Amino acid sequence: MFLNRKIYRSLLKWKNESNGKTALMIDGARRVGKSYIVEQFAQKEYESHIIIDFANVSQDIKDLFRYDSSDLDLFFQKLSAYYSVTLHRRKSLIAFDEVQQFPIARQLIKYLVADGRYDYIETGSLIRLKKNIQDIVIPSEEEHIQMFPLDFEEFLWALGDEATMPLIRACFEKRVPLGAALHRKAMNDFRQYMLVGGMPQSVLAYLPKKNFEDSDKAKRRILDLYRSDVAKFAEGYEDKVYALFDNIPAQLSRKEKKYNLSSIKKTARMRGYEDSFVWLNEALIVNSCFNTSDPNVGLALSAEHNTQKCYLGDTGLLVTLAFEDGAFTENELYRAILFDKLEINEGMLTENIVAQAFRASGHKLYFYSRCDNENRQNHMEIDFLLTKGKKIQPVEVKSSSYKQHSSLDKFTKKFHSRCAEPIILYGKDLLIKDDILHLPLYMASLL
Repeated sequence: MFLNRKIYRSLLKWKNESNGKTALMIDGARRVGKSYIVEQFAQKEYESHIIIDFANVSQDIKDLFRYDSSDLDLFFQKLSAYYSVTLHRRKSLIAFDEVQQFPIARQLIKYLVADGRYDYIETGSLIRLKKNIQDIVIPSEEEHIQMFPLDFEEFLWALGDEATMPLIRACFEKRVPLGAALHRKAMNDFRQYMLVGGMPQSVLAYLPKKNFEDSDKAKRRILDLYRSDVAKFAEGYEDKVYALFDNIPAQLSRKEKKYNLSSIKKTARMRGYEDSFVWLNEALIVNSCFNTSDPNVGLALSAEHNTQKCYLGDTGLLVTLAFEDGAFTENELYRAILFDKLEINEGMLTENIVAQAFRASGHKLYFYSRCDNENRQNHMEIDFLLTKGKKIQPVEVKSSSYKQHSSLDKFTKKFHSRCAEPIILYGKDLLIKDDILHLPLYMASLL
């Protein structure tokens, strides 16, 4: 089955605008669909193509890059013969898959692009880690794009539904509710999305029978692969990466979702775990959200990297990770979500799915937290801060039955001159109340 992905448009835009002057680097977590989309793109948009998988490549090809790349005529002749593919000038694509596993090939991009015969796409994960770029010159001819799990609209496309998201987008722009029946349908679909997640293997496993257990098995294989990658690529501090990763569900199920290292080890300090957080971020396995001490347009300028929340890159994987030690039938989150009983660990899942939506929409993640027991007016926590024009937009994620929004009120009062319209994301239909725009969770990606 073909999964329609929005990134395809970006690949097409690069091909038409670059016209061979740059190579495209697609960075993304393992199993997010990089190889799949490149193969689909190559088949549809080029007369011929070669995909070199450096995670499983022969020594002959490695030697070709090492010893024969100085003579590009000979290099292409050998490459074409090895893969039994005829290459056509300006009509063929050569893809370097998992290029981080063979950095020499990445360095050669500079000369291949200058040669101009063919187009080049690279895919990789952990491509910025020192281990994967040492002893090579990073080519300036690379354009970079990040690939994320399927967003909600792409998930609807996979279900065969191309009508719901345009309606949601229209209601968002006009600030009108969908109405009871359509909102109920959209939330039911969104609950499926939260459980299955956006990893292509999980979606493809779920679709034939709409079976969550099949999806769960696919997600467990992905989690096993991530752990295998930790053993391979986080050598020297893999135990710390394992500890951080496995502890994510416990951290997000707390009321205070800031990552508390003392829960792993009482003597743990950020300086000892900083490389481990960086590794998980570079692998795009997690979405880190940093506290900002001075909420202003330049959120990164006041980001406190010692204080962060750590969301899993895919919410479906989080659901499985939370109950990975037990059988699928023991996973109470499936029942809680399907029967709209999200009070069970609600914040863990709803905040994670919002973080996932924001990252896929191009936002970096920030929140605001200040503890002041002496002056309660200064004591507040805002789940997310977005930049909107020259102002900051505070976003809170709430349950459908929430009673108050005191932190949001205090924040908008304290920073009113720099504050855009406050937002509450929750499980009900669109509503404007108390000068706050209330949006259903499935509209998070539209902010």
